[in-house]
Amino acid sequence: MNRKPTAGWQVFNIFNVLFLTLLSLAMLLPFLNVLAQSFSSSEAIVNGKVLFLPVQFTSINYQYVFSDAAIWRSFGVTVYITVVGTLINLIATASLAYPVSRPEYAGRNVVVIMVLITMVFTAPLIPNFILMKNLHLTNSLWALLLPGAISAFNFFIMRSFFLQIPSELIDSGRIDGCSELRMIWNIILPLSKPVMASLGIFYAVGHWNTYQSALYYINKPALWPLQVKLRQLIVSEDISIDPNASQFSGLAHMDPEGIKMATIIIATIPIILIYPFLQRHFVKGMMVGSVKS
Repeated sequence: MNRKPTAGWQVFNIFNVLFLTLLSLAMLLPFLNVLAQSFSSSEAIVNGKVLFLPVQFTSINYQYVFSDAAIWRSFGVTVYITVVGTLINLIATASLAYPVSRPEYAGRNVVVIMVLITMVFTAPLIPNFILMKNLHLTNSLWALLLPGAISAFNFFIMRSFFLQIPSELIDSGRIDGCSELRMIWNIILPLSKPVMASLGIFYAVGHWNTYQSALYYINKPALWPLQVKLRQLIVSEDISIDPNASQFSGLAHMDPEGIKMATIIIATIPIILIYPFLQRHFVKGMMVGSVKS
């Protein structure tokens, strides 16, 4: 029998909707402002005329960004570390989380405690830098891929998911003659699509937004990811214009804010577009993988 919502519950629902609406606007409006400035003229940006809609619409900022080889090189570096780094993360995390989730493997509790310690106590910057230098990983993209191969938080999520896989299913696979690797590939991984999608998004967003590690460990501009290149544009007082590019001859004295905003949009849009394709798996993975049965 359906009960009529009480007055207090109705007030809570109204407050909840208003709060979430304001929170969503607080996140969306700054993005709309940046998007509007990226399509606005220099004069409109300098005079503060741009709010949420472009003023004196122009695409010259994007034309400049798309013609800059350095930005495209940084974009390629970011795509590379995002794809390769996410694959390394998922393989490494699953390789550690699966064994410690099965009761037949000895020493699993010790491994879990060691991972938990790394989650509570993290190494300072200087020891990390010395380690990277001694391993000859500085000025290499491996410095952005290997140190964070396994996230302790994501490890516990994946382990919780593996704990919910029935032992009878695994035992039946062994009875049928499956090796451990074949059983993982044919049984465990197909069942793990939700948690893999969830953690894949977490890892991919982290790699796409790589900034501090690249700033600390990489000095070669050719290896800078997009976020470091974006930071260089933002802190720069002047944006150089290629004198051979006649289509940008009118930009020599322009305000660089439009170009900076266009770069921010280009750095943000790709990772946003990935989420809708993984949303179904993401929600299911977070609901299932976060609760231990």
